[in-house]
Amino acid sequence: MRRNNAEQIGSILRRYLRQESLESPLNEQRLLDLWPQMLGPSMAKYTRQIYIRNQILFVSLSSAALRQELMMGRELLVRKLNEKVGANVITNIIFR
Repeated sequence: MRRNNAEQIGSILRRYLRQESLESPLNEQRLLDLWPQMLGPSMAKYTRQIYIRNQILFVSLSSAALRQELMMGRELLVRKLNEKVGANVITNIIFR
């Protein structure tokens, strides 16, 4: 017997994650995992600590020169990270 009300597993999982309030933490973790990819391995090695609080990405860097360079491209970096995740996860980045 064939059912006409079949749904794709992806849509069922998204609905479940949304109902259990797990969608936002999952997107935040995806964004944190993307950080080394976005910067590349040579620049990512200067990252000491990275976390998200209240839609703000906090990044501790060991290089002052890299910090200055990333501060100038902050808006573009926010936009690209959000695009890669597919959701509006962060609104700003603070470099320390």
